[in-house]
Amino acid sequence: MAISKQRKEEFVTHYVDWLNRSQAVFVTEYSGLSMKQIDDLRRKIREAGGEFHIVKNTLGKVAFQQAGLQVSEKLLSGSTACVFSYQDTPALAKVVTEFARTSEFVKVKGGYLDKREISADQVKALAELPPLPVLRAQLLGTIQAPASKLVRTLAEPARGLAAVIKAYAEPEAAQSAAPA
Repeated sequence: MAISKQRKEEFVTHYVDWLNRSQAVFVTEYSGLSMKQIDDLRRKIREAGGEFHIVKNTLGKVAFQQAGLQVSEKLLSGSTACVFSYQDTPALAKVVTEFARTSEFVKVKGGYLDKREISADQVKALAELPPLPVLRAQLLGTIQAPASKLVRTLAEPARGLAAVIKAYAEPEAAQSAAPA
């Protein structure tokens, strides 16, 4: 059954909205998946802060162009589904690549990160990044390291002086406490 022109325009409007709201888009091929597997994949992607939508190639091409993205023919060919990332992009890339690795029916074609096209290999590299909280902790540790080293360096002379005074005071205390 043919889709009316008005319905096609609604699809394109949805696609453009999803593209504009997302930090990254991963384009996948999904042929051969059962509905149960698609629902499982959608659930995992939702938990990671994204959405999974099956996209009609011709309408997707129009939407990508309207969103200001250069569209390559290899991305929008065959059965196409897009994963839209709204929060933690590396975590979502990890979900998608892990599902593609364990399923023979899902293949990552490539995608877009901040409006720039990325290859399937780059999506896999993005998936290998640690999650956002871990990256924040590493950054904070890197920022704090010089400050804590400075504090230790400044406190060291005072600590050394206190140790000398304590060592000098202990023999006197030991002599006065000993019976004569």
